[in-house]
Parts: sequence; C-alpha cells; structure tokens
Amino acid sequence: MSVVLDSSATLAFVFQDEESPVAARVFERVAAGRAHVPSLWRLEVANGLQAGLRRGRITAAFRDAALEDLSALDIAVDRETDARAWSATLALADRFRLTLYDAAYLELAARLGLPLGSLDRDLVAAAGEAGVAVVA
Repeated sequence: MSVVLDSSATLAFVFQDEESPVAARVFERVAAGRAHVPSLWRLEVANGLQAGLRRGRITAAFRDAALEDLSALDIAVDRETDARAWSATLALADRFRLTLYDAAYLELAARLGLPLGSLDRDLVAAAGEAGVAVVA
C-alpha cells in the first residue's frame, strides 16, 4: 500500500496538536507499505520542525526524536525530482496554480500512479482535477 507522502501530512502526524484522521490514515499506509517522497521532502519536514522549535512549540529533543522516528520508516526518496523541476513539475504548477514544492508531490504521485497523502487543500484539489487518487 504505497503512497506519496507530503510534508503537510508528515508534520500533522508529528505535531500532536495537528493530528487528524486523514494524517492517521496516511501513516497507516506508510506503516503497512512504503512511502515515496520527492527529494525536497526532508528539507520541508526539517524546516517545519525547525520553525516549531524557534516558536517554542517543541524542544530540540522532540525535533531530533521525530526525525529519528521518521528515518526508521520505509521512505523512498525520488531521484528524478530535480530533473523534472523545470518541465513536468513546472507545468503542473502552472496548470493548477501550485507552488513548485507542492507540484513536486503531485508530479511524483502521477508518475508513479500512487495515491497522494496530503492535508494541503490546494494540492488535494489539484490531484482530484489531475485524476490522482488521494488518501482521504
């Protein structure tokens, strides 16, 4: 039960006050199978945790433990994200008025034929329009 995992679902799962039924279902799929992520995923997740640390929302120990827990999951980092940034990803960003970061998740899900695990409303809407399944 593979899934393309985005940073919004990841951070909602990590930050206990943001946990949602959708994030729980996404991580059930991740635990049961494998997650695929674009190469920017680690940067986005680390940045979200770092922002939480700066705002006093979490401690450095919590951040480090969360990253260690995420590292233990079966997550495949896509090697083609960069090569597609100025072509397929940019076209999706234009078509659906997404950031390039969000379009990278959509491009990967479409290319691999996998459902997208995201809490980002614009990204989920674009996936629906593009015919990409979404974990709901």
